[in-house]
Amino acid sequence: MYRFFFKRIFDFLAAFVLLLLAFPVLVVLFVILYNQNKSNVFFFQERPGRNQKAFHIIKFKTMTDEKDASGNLLPDNQRITNAGSLIRKLSLDELPQLINVLKGDMSLVGPRPLLFKYIPLYSLEQLRRHEVRPGITGWAQVNGRNAIAWTKKLEHDIYYVAHLSFALDLKILWITLIKVISRHGVNQAEDRPMNPFTGSN
Repeated sequence: MYRFFFKRIFDFLAAFVLLLLAFPVLVVLFVILYNQNKSNVFFFQERPGRNQKAFHIIKFKTMTDEKDASGNLLPDNQRITNAGSLIRKLSLDELPQLINVLKGDMSLVGPRPLLFKYIPLYSLEQLRRHEVRPGITGWAQVNGRNAIAWTKKLEHDIYYVAHLSFALDLKILWITLIKVISRHGVNQAEDRPMNPFTGSN
């Protein structure tokens, strides 16, 4: 019952309350990023959601679009702004995704929405991660996040799909809060938050 009905109600109410509480912070971040980026404040990207339905994820834009002489984007650590670095360390760049939760594109808890280009690389078992709405945080995020291999991360996603419950969601939300405060397991490397998924890693 929770999976098919109450989870969506919980997500909507929690996201609504959190957006109200975070509104002053969102305004301050908007002003800071607007002044520093001199361009777009938000980052939009198409991602696959539940049943692989496309939606546009919303984040605060923490990096510039600077490119090298060949027209390729510079490494992340060369494009991230000073304000963007701090915002990422505090995971505040994820706050706009509460709007995705309100719209029903995402859940507070679920497998992280990845890229469409990864879908052909998934096994049939790994594709099960799309049986539920993607989340702002998830079981993989509280069990290593970007510090673990892709195969292990996807195993955690499937575990969540198979064991989804209100108790598990509350546990993940609580551990996420602790992880954000402690900054444990956030980045795999200084120049790249997570290596691309190739189907074998």
